Amino acid sequence: MNLLTLFMLAMATATAVIALNLLMSEPTPDSEKLSPYECGFDPLGSARLPLSIRFFMIAILFLLFDLEIAILLPLAWALQLSNLIKTTVLTITIFSLMFTGLAYEWLQGGLEWAE
Repeated sequence: MNLLTLFMLAMATATAVIALNLLMSEPTPDSEKLSPYECGFDPLGSARLPLSIRFFMIAILFLLFDLEIAILLPLAWALQLSNLIKTTVLTITIFSLMFTGLAYEWLQGGLEWAE
């Protein structure tokens, strides 16, 4: 098949999926159904609280450091390899990068929960 035929097939498939989605989806509900329900009373405030950016940043930092630690998990097997000096240098490099990132975040104030 040539490239133009594959492109046209992909476009036709995408168009069919979008059209099928529009046909099967429900219409948008009115504003009364989207409002929060508080036992028949009018809502006193906003039902949706804003996301704390500080919490989001700490969660992202946790994920990053968690992934970096997962890189170190094979270290126990790597220490049994024949080239111990190379393994030690790579381990020290990874630890120093993790410590540098932690120190940078600490100095920038990214780890302080309350200001």
